[in-house]
Amino acid sequence: MLILAGIVLLHITTIILLLVATIDNAWWMTDTVSTDLWGRWELKGAGSTWHYTNLAQYPEDYLQAVQATSVLACIFAILALFVFVAQLFTLGKGQRFTFSGVLQMIASLCIMIAASIYTSEFHTKESDGGYGHSFVLAWISFVLTFILAVTYLVLRKKSD
Repeated sequence: MLILAGIVLLHITTIILLLVATIDNAWWMTDTVSTDLWGRWELKGAGSTWHYTNLAQYPEDYLQAVQATSVLACIFAILALFVFVAQLFTLGKGQRFTFSGVLQMIASLCIMIAASIYTSEFHTKESDGGYGHSFVLAWISFVLTFILAVTYLVLRKKSD
């Protein structure tokens, strides 16, 4: 029972990390710019206020691929949690949580694709700035979702 609680807690933590990585505006940061998957925040003016602009400097097809796969990773991870909880009550003893594992593996693949495209296509020629915490959280989420996927594929309901 303690193992299942730990798995559910890890899964919820992974979902939160995926959501923060997808929503928060810290994929690329400089002293005056902070970007996310949806827009760019620039520090302008004497009052030092942040102004929102679009991401026109990014190739649109790559940007849409990163946005879509990040959102899909969140959706599949949430869906995998619901399926896992449902399978706790519907699977017979000794059966594996295969469907939960497959959904979690898809979520892992999606966030890996998003972070990989972002790494290879955006900010490759910029020397000013660096990757922010949302980018790092995306890679951490990839590792955690992959570990959960393998765990679900191996995990069996114990027979009493």
